[in-house]
Amino acid sequence: MGSRKKQMADAIKEGKKQLAFAKLNNCPTSPRKMRLVADLVRGEKVERALNILRFSSKEASRRLEKLLLSAVANWQAKNEDADVEAAELFVKEIRVDGGSMLKRLRPAPQGRAHRIRKRSNHVTLVLGSNNNTQS
Repeated sequence: MGSRKKQMADAIKEGKKQLAFAKLNNCPTSPRKMRLVADLVRGEKVERALNILRFSSKEASRRLEKLLLSAVANWQAKNEDADVEAAELFVKEIRVDGGSMLKRLRPAPQGRAHRIRKRSNHVTLVLGSNNNTQS
């Protein structure tokens, strides 16, 4: 019974070695604008995703490009002996959630004030590997 649990734990560990995470918290861009860019790279291979982000004119693409490079570096730290090109990394999951909101007041006509909501977001990026052969 104990050896079976150990085998299952080893299998889960090997599966986690194929994944790499990177998080970007409190990014001062509205989640709606960030999702437009995130939808472009969801499910793409890393090389193609980097090209899409590099040549996109949106401001959110610069932040996502850095986040993607960070996730690749995290994957390399986990798999020091493996090659990035041979692993066929792809964007397995990218999630954009709303972050904290800064609430400001803007003067309005006739002595009134309108509330301005400066939105931020949290981005979670998960890389997966198509190539399961590891040494």
